Amino acid sequence: MSEGTMQRRAQRDHRAKRLNRVLVCAAAVPAMLIAAGCSSDSGSDGGEDKAADTSASASASPSPTVRAAVYTDLPDACDVLSKKTLDDLVPEAKSGKEGQSDDIAKRASCSWSSLANNGVDGSQFRWLSVSMLRFDSDVARGAGDELAKEYYDKQVKDVQATDGAKGTEAEPISGTGDEATAVRYDLKKKEGAFKQQTVVARVENVVVTLDYNGAGLAGDKTPSADDLMKDAKKAAEEAVTSVTGTKDGTGSKDDKGDGGAPGSGAPLESKG
Repeated sequence: MSEGTMQRRAQRDHRAKRLNRVLVCAAAVPAMLIAAGCSSDSGSDGGEDKAADTSASASASPSPTVRAAVYTDLPDACDVLSKKTLDDLVPEAKSGKEGQSDDIAKRASCSWSSLANNGVDGSQFRWLSVSMLRFDSDVARGAGDELAKEYYDKQVKDVQATDGAKGTEAEPISGTGDEATAVRYDLKKKEGAFKQQTVVARVENVVVTLDYNGAGLAGDKTPSADDLMKDAKKAAEEAVTSVTGTKDGTGSKDDKGDGGAPGSGAPLESKG
C-alpha cells in the first residue's frame, strides 16, 4: 500500500471518529433538556400544591368571634332619675354633680346631696349617687355581658367589705335588670351616724351602682334604714330602665321631668 493511500485512510478514520463524537453530544443535549424540564415542572407543581394546601388550611380556621354587646351607649347619668324621684330622695338638691370620664359612652356618674335644716332640731342629710359602667365585647377578653357579670360580682363583694361598715346585710332583689343585690350597713363618721344603702344591678353588659345614704345631724333623729332602702331600690330600678331605653331610643327623661343637667363620669366612691 502506497504512502498516499495510507494517509487518505487515516484522514477518513479521523473524520469518522470526529463525526461520532458530534452525534453522541447532540443526542445527550435533548436528554439533559428533558430532565431539566421535568425537574422544573415538578417544582412548579409542588409550589402550587403547597399554596393550595395553605389556602385550604386558612379557610378551615376562621377568625375567632365573640358575641356582640347589647348596649353600645349610656344615658346621661344626671338624667337617669325623674324629678319626682330626686325630690323624694334629695329634696334640697339643686342639681346633679357630674363625675369625670374620658369616655361617657362607657362610664358615667352623677351625685346629689341634700341638707334639710330643721332649726334647733338639727338637720337631715341625704346623699345619692348613680354610676354606670358599660363593657364592650372583645375577642381577647370575652363577651360584654360576661365581663359585666365579673365586675358585678366584684362590686357586690367590695361594697360588703367597705372599711368601717357595721351590721352589713346583703340581699338579692328581683325586677331590676338581669340581677341585682342590695347592701346596707351603718357607717360612723364625725358628722354623725350614717345609714348606707347600695344597690348593684346588671343589665346585659352594663352595671349600675346606686348609693344612697342619710343621717340626722346636729341632734336630729337618724333616718330609718328600711325607708332609705325602699327608696334606693325604686331609684335603682328607674336607673336601669333608663339604660335599657338606650337600645330603642326611649332612654330620655323628657317624659319624667328634668332630672338635672346632663352629665357623665367615672363611678363615684360608694360612700357619702
